[in-house]
Amino acid sequence: MKLPVVFGVLCGLTIGSALPQPPTTPTEVTLDDAAKRACDRALEWLASKQNKDDGSWGETSYPHNTAITSFALLAFMSQGHLPNQGLYGPEVAKGMRFLLSSAREKDGYLIGSRGGNMYCHAMATLALAELWGMTGDDQIKPVLERAVSLIVGSQSDQGGWRYEPNQNQADISVTIMQVMALRAAKNSGLHVPDQTLKDALAYIQRCYDPRSGGFTYQPGSRGPGFARTAAGICVLQLSGKYDAEQIPRAVQFMKSQFNTRQHFWYGHYYAAHAMHQVGGQEWKEWYAKIRALLLARQSPDGSWSTRDLDYNTPGPVYQTSVGVIILSVPTHYLPIFQR
Repeated sequence: MKLPVVFGVLCGLTIGSALPQPPTTPTEVTLDDAAKRACDRALEWLASKQNKDDGSWGETSYPHNTAITSFALLAFMSQGHLPNQGLYGPEVAKGMRFLLSSAREKDGYLIGSRGGNMYCHAMATLALAELWGMTGDDQIKPVLERAVSLIVGSQSDQGGWRYEPNQNQADISVTIMQVMALRAAKNSGLHVPDQTLKDALAYIQRCYDPRSGGFTYQPGSRGPGFARTAAGICVLQLSGKYDAEQIPRAVQFMKSQFNTRQHFWYGHYYAAHAMHQVGGQEWKEWYAKIRALLLARQSPDGSWSTRDLDYNTPGPVYQTSVGVIILSVPTHYLPIFQR
C-alpha cells in the first residue's frame, strides 16, 4: 500500500512500465457526516482494544497477531492518522513498532512469536509498505526489504503462493495478498521483479471461470466465490488491466453475491477496492449499499461485532477495522485505494 512520496500512483503504474490510467468517470462518492461519525466511533473502540504491552491488536483465537494488527493500522491510516500524527498517532506508532519487531531473524518472516502464515506476512508487508511510503521512516525500510524478498523467493512454480513460504502450491486468496503487498512495496520505491508480478497475474487469470464470470480458489476448481472474484478484479486492475474482458462479468457475479455470509468482511475489503476502480455509477451504487448496511449494523459501542454477516470471521477487531477501511475509501488517504 505512499502518499507524499511516490505511492500516490499505485493504481496508475504498470508491471514494468507506465500503465494506462484508470477510467476517469466521476464517482460522486464522498464520506458523509454519518459515515465519518461511524468511523470516529469505530476508531475510538479500536484504540481501546490495543494491547498496551506490545502495541498489537488481536482476537481471542489470534492474540497479538500481525495480520489483525495490520488491518487495524490500515483503518487508522485510512482516516489520516499516522505514527505520532493525528489523534491516534501514538497508537499507530506502537502498532508499527510491533510489526517491525515481529520479523523473524533468519528470513524476515513477519509472523511474530505467536505464529502465523503467509496471510499474516502479506498483510504486515502491506501495512509497512503503506507506512514507509507515507512517512519515509528509515527504520521501516530494512524490515520491509526483507519481507518483500521472502515473498519473491517463495513464489511457487505455478506463479502463486500458499500458506507457508516455499510451498510449491498456490491459491487465489493467499496470492492476492502477496500481490497487494508487492504492488505497495514496488510503488514505494522498492525493487520487485517484474516477472514475479507477471507470473502472479497469469496464475490469477487461470482462476477465472468463464461459465459464471467469477474466480475460483484454484485453476480448474469448482465453486467461484464472492471474495475470490473481488480479489481477482483487484489484481487485474493493479496490473493496469482496466479493460480486461473478465471484469464486466466478474462485477455482475459480485453483485449477485453481495450478501454472502462466506468471508463477507474479507470479500468486501477487496470489493470496495475493485468497485472503486471500476468507478462511475457502479461504484456509486455499490458504496451506497455497503455504507447503508454497515451503518445499520454498527454496535452501540462503535464496533462491528455481529457474527450474522459472516460465519468465518476471526472477530470484532478484524470486522471493525475492515468496516472503517471500506467506509473510508472515498477519503483517498490510503494510497492502495487511490484511483
